[in-house]
Amino acid sequence: MTNETGLNGVSRRRLLQAGALLPLCNTMAWAQAQESDALTRIRKRGSLIVAVYNTMPPFNLDGAGIDVQIAEQLALSLGLTLNLMPFNAGESMEDDLRNMVWKGHYLGFGPADVLMHVPVDKPLMDSQKQALIFAPYFKETVALAYDLDRVPHLDSLPDLKGHKVAVAGQTLAGWLLIGSDDGAYRDQLMTRMDDGVTAARMLLSGEVPVAAGNASELHSVLRGNKKYKVIPMPIPRAPRNGWAVGMAVKKSATDLAVALQTTVNDMSKDKRLSTIFATHGVPWGAA
Repeated sequence: MTNETGLNGVSRRRLLQAGALLPLCNTMAWAQAQESDALTRIRKRGSLIVAVYNTMPPFNLDGAGIDVQIAEQLALSLGLTLNLMPFNAGESMEDDLRNMVWKGHYLGFGPADVLMHVPVDKPLMDSQKQALIFAPYFKETVALAYDLDRVPHLDSLPDLKGHKVAVAGQTLAGWLLIGSDDGAYRDQLMTRMDDGVTAARMLLSGEVPVAAGNASELHSVLRGNKKYKVIPMPIPRAPRNGWAVGMAVKKSATDLAVALQTTVNDMSKDKRLSTIFATHGVPWGAA
């Protein structure tokens, strides 16, 4: 899967402009709906099937990453084994919800019991008749990282003048930088890469003084190295407050959703969530 940092492509990125991380509620209004028997059925099977995006570091890469570790905790909390269902993103979030949550993929696999890394975005949530989006567990931002020795200060985009910037072109970060100030920075951009992780590695190796991508990608490579600074991208069009990332189940699977929400609440309280992110070098809430 190419350029699947968070979600795939510019049109998908623009869906991810939700605000700050939503409260992890102990009770949910949607739980007032009639309870289903999804959890009973899943427990009888003995495993929780969790869909995760392919090649989306640091959340999933070859069956390992933040989303995988959270999925492991979800399954453990229900007394189940984990059955991962990695998949390539479709053209839109609606495609992914259809393929992985409520209908199944036309290639013959799915749906899963739960899909990870879904934007907790009110317009998207309101538009879904078959999927229930809930349990935000992370706030993502689009960000810049720079070498403090080579770039004395970076408060606004004009400070990029004269500096090469590594950024995956087909991502929100790339789209924002390519179009900013009427394309003033295009000649400085190195865009032929898949994601912000690659961009951050170019920064770390000294190939460029600046890298752009999702904050989680940049942090996962730089890991708190004081030689570098990570800041929210200083562009008015950028979702400066970030966007919440959660999960989705079938609309009728309210019993499963309540159980998973409870686990996420508990993981927040006992610091399992922050510990999982820290293991990958990512501050919980990144930048």
